[in-house]
Amino acid sequence: MSAENLRLRFFAASRRSATMAADRACGTRRPGYRALLAEAQGQVIGLAEYDTGSSDSDSCDGSSEAEISIAVADGLHHRGVGTLLVEHLISAARAEGVTAFTADALSENHEVLRLFADLGLRTARRFEGPEVRCTIRLAEDDTYLSAVEARGRAADVASLRPLLRPDAVAVVGAGRRPGSVGRAILHHLREGGYTGRLFAVNPAAHSILSVPCHPSVSALPRTPDLAVLAVPATAVPATAEECGKAGVRALLVVTAGLDAGQARDLLAACRTHGMRLVGPNCLGIAHTDPALRLDASFAAGHPRPGSAGVAVQSGGIGIALLDGLSRLGIGVSSFASLGDKYDVSGNDLLQWWESDGRTELALLHLESFGNPRAFSRTARRVARRMPVLTVDAGRTDAGRRTDASHTAAAATRTMTRQALFTQAGVTATRSVGELLETAALLHAQPLPAGSRVAILTNAGGAGVLAADACAEAGLALPPFTPSTVDDLRAVLPEGAATGNPVDATAAVSEEQLGACVERLMRCPDIDAVLVALVPTAVAEATGDDLVRAVTRAPAHRPKPVTVVRLEQDRSVELLPADGGGTIPTYAEPQAAARALAHAADRAAWLARPAGTVPDLDGVETERARRAVEEYLAANPDGGWLDPRTCAALLACYGIPQLPWAWAETEDDAVLAADRLRGFDGRVVMKAHWPGLVHKTAEHAVHLDLRGDSQVRAAFQDLRTRFAGLMTGVVVQPLAPRGTELFAGVVQDEVFGPLVLFGLGGTATEVLADHAARLAPLTDHDVHGLITSPRCAPLLFGAHGSPPVDLEALEQLLARLSRMAADLPQLAEADFNPVLAAPGRVTVLDARIRLLPRRPHDPYLRRLR
Repeated sequence: MSAENLRLRFFAASRRSATMAADRACGTRRPGYRALLAEAQGQVIGLAEYDTGSSDSDSCDGSSEAEISIAVADGLHHRGVGTLLVEHLISAARAEGVTAFTADALSENHEVLRLFADLGLRTARRFEGPEVRCTIRLAEDDTYLSAVEARGRAADVASLRPLLRPDAVAVVGAGRRPGSVGRAILHHLREGGYTGRLFAVNPAAHSILSVPCHPSVSALPRTPDLAVLAVPATAVPATAEECGKAGVRALLVVTAGLDAGQARDLLAACRTHGMRLVGPNCLGIAHTDPALRLDASFAAGHPRPGSAGVAVQSGGIGIALLDGLSRLGIGVSSFASLGDKYDVSGNDLLQWWESDGRTELALLHLESFGNPRAFSRTARRVARRMPVLTVDAGRTDAGRRTDASHTAAAATRTMTRQALFTQAGVTATRSVGELLETAALLHAQPLPAGSRVAILTNAGGAGVLAADACAEAGLALPPFTPSTVDDLRAVLPEGAATGNPVDATAAVSEEQLGACVERLMRCPDIDAVLVALVPTAVAEATGDDLVRAVTRAPAHRPKPVTVVRLEQDRSVELLPADGGGTIPTYAEPQAAARALAHAADRAAWLARPAGTVPDLDGVETERARRAVEEYLAANPDGGWLDPRTCAALLACYGIPQLPWAWAETEDDAVLAADRLRGFDGRVVMKAHWPGLVHKTAEHAVHLDLRGDSQVRAAFQDLRTRFAGLMTGVVVQPLAPRGTELFAGVVQDEVFGPLVLFGLGGTATEVLADHAARLAPLTDHDVHGLITSPRCAPLLFGAHGSPPVDLEALEQLLARLSRMAADLPQLAEADFNPVLAAPGRVTVLDARIRLLPRRPHDPYLRRLR
């Protein structure tokens, strides 16, 4: 640090203060103090510290403020080093119970004052002569997360420029013989018209495909931004290290088969030298901007320039998507085959497409997620600007845990991914074909205002197939109003049926069909039109082209229109419309209906305002955390909570429970039953022992107990059958009637806490009527959870019965979500049944499992 840098940091140019700071950072760890270093290539380039002033091991939790200080090396200011250090320091301080940072700075130190102001946290300043006292509140809210996100996005996009817009590219490992991957990529770059400098690295050749060769990366006449590595796996780490030392800023590694050591060394080289990495084991990348024309892949052909951004892990899927998008005429803005995804991820590509000014559709095929919650925030933001579509790969879940709770059994990987996609506004399809079918509609047509579809056909059978497909896709076929029926009859031939579907008969002419489409488009009770056509001899004889009747109309209609041609060879095509634009045509009505359903879902998501996480009263987070810590201190491996600890934890979050009592002897059980008898004098007795999950399956429950004699007999039965296991019983009043529901949480190691809700009772896993959302839940997430299961009509009142207490049900789910978000040690929570009735919602049985886990900040910027 220069003398001026020292003066601004320590208020004096003397190095004694710097020495003391270094001694403090390297000293024995003490409570209330934390120091973080930023290091680059073996040199310390930044130091950030906080100190609460605590001197004993118990005082840190009670300290709400800590003094913070930052130092960054000369020449590295304005590079984000200090901001990143502070972000990590904030995360560490929050975990230690610190609620505010204080800092003293010289009023002329504009850089550090701007750093504090731009954090996204509430900051107050107090001027004291030449100094400024800053107080920074550490409460995490959406403003702070958005600020962190914006900084990360700016850095991310800048780091991807050498990869996706390189001024010079070197292909390392391009062979002289046809058939090598390196040679194929070099050929693609050359023949595709790459406008930057192109080099080949091969010590055994002078030129390949008329591209000059050089013996090594260090021997190149200029340092390339991007190096494509197509060398054997054993040579990858050393080649990557050579690239880093030469100043290369991005690597594309197409080589497959790296072992664990080679993979570790490759990633270490990229981290050490600040290189972004795509791959290994990938197809390549492409950027179709006419000013660049970068095609560093070994796909069969060049992607057509267009508006779709594509990111895949599978090279085969990438080839299929590139071919399909090019055939449809949508084309590609940029493409990345991520392969084993050591570094660059789908999240990176989403941020690139958001800012590149060319991408209008984002298509993803991701088999794994590095940071799902960060992906969710990015996708949620990007999906507001453009459709984000994915293939939901890896939907099966062979590892379902039947010995765990109902929650764990219900929380399949499919449900977890679907929750992520639903909340983030990502359109999830089940195949590459469905992805392309949906992309075609979203590219070519406006979004529908709802899910009401009108079907128009020239063959009754085709209309029936289309109606079935729409119903199966969740679309509605409303009847037409009398005025619409009159309008249709005025233009249709004699004998046409004007219901929905509209059967125009084989006698319909091109002009009549076109007029009918336009009248349906004006119908206020219709959101989209599906035209199902079959070729007929009548149309052939008259020279009518029924498809042309649809495409000749104005292209920019206010509602989407799709065409089904049963004789069509390809699953989807885009036909040009006379007025400009295109109209999608499908070979099957199921494809058209699925695409329309996805479009309706996207429109509904866009129309829904961003939800907010509700504020809850009566929540005692610190008491809950202490209870968890005490349990794990006594049970280091974790486990299922006993009924008393479980009830205490629920009470911390105001989750309503049916009254209960714990009994370890027969006499205690009788006394408890006398105290708790329900409205008709009956009680329930449940055995308990550590690890018992499914009481009903173990026949460890006695229902409908009346009088002392039945209570004693039930206790004796349980004690006899579960001798050596049972530690006691839970006695409860028999609950009144209501709808039995299920609510729970499972902590996914990758996705975080997942909240599940649905029909409860003993058959909950058999019926599998569940919905799921990732915590923390917003008010809209809670509403979606309640309305998504098939049992939802029971909650809102069915067959004349009154609705259950929906407000109390919303509160229960919001409080369950808060508990899961507050307590990372909560591995599973299983509430089954939850009894819902008019005027009340009560948890009848609750199971909670804890595991020793450290808090993890999912939004903290870090290297994967």
